[in-house]
Amino acid sequence: MDLRKLQLEQALTLLQQGRYPLPPRVEGNGEAWLQAVLDGLCDLSLRDALTGLTNRRHFRAVLEREIDRVARTGESALLLILDIDHFKRINDTYGHESGDQVIQAVGVRLSDSVRPMDTVARYGGEEFAIMLPNCQPTFGSAVAERVRVAIEAQPVKLTSGHEVHITASVGGAYAPQWVRSSASLWMERADLQLYCAKTEGRNRVCLEQAAISSVSAEEKGMLFGLGAHHSDAQDASDE
Repeated sequence: MDLRKLQLEQALTLLQQGRYPLPPRVEGNGEAWLQAVLDGLCDLSLRDALTGLTNRRHFRAVLEREIDRVARTGESALLLILDIDHFKRINDTYGHESGDQVIQAVGVRLSDSVRPMDTVARYGGEEFAIMLPNCQPTFGSAVAERVRVAIEAQPVKLTSGHEVHITASVGGAYAPQWVRSSASLWMERADLQLYCAKTEGRNRVCLEQAAISSVSAEEKGMLFGLGAHHSDAQDASDE
């Protein structure tokens, strides 16, 4: 393959904008260089363009893998969802560019507040999500509070010279242990807690109280549906 015939200008522009480092393009390392380009494009496809955090699509895949792990091992895992309080007010007062700066600052603070093994994502707009594997209920509240305080601790300095004091509401839910659940149901549980944090006054944390959540009808169907089907079929044959 003659790599010189490949039209890679647009791909290289995307990598440059994403500040993805590439090895120097020299004679004899064409395949290694092309592999680096492909790896860079794959990495960019998994990240949010504004913050560099995991994007929504990749985060959903992370949730699905973690649900499988919890169902197999019974280890606890915590999902946090947080929303910047009164974000529209920031945009209306200082402009959307300043709003972007606030979102970027929150992304940095979240990444600095968790472990390397945790996954931080910009889930959409001013909403973020954090996946914390192997997080026991005895530590969950402390972790969530640390995240909230990190956001509130100091104002965001805008390029305009203004300082914006920000807070966030945080909701969290544990993956049901030993139960085959789904990413959507887990997100719904965390969203419910986020709603509670907002309705109770914002700038606070609301978590499910136990790692073993109440199992929904849908999750019971996922867990017992096959066996129930066989049982019903057996009952029908006995009649």
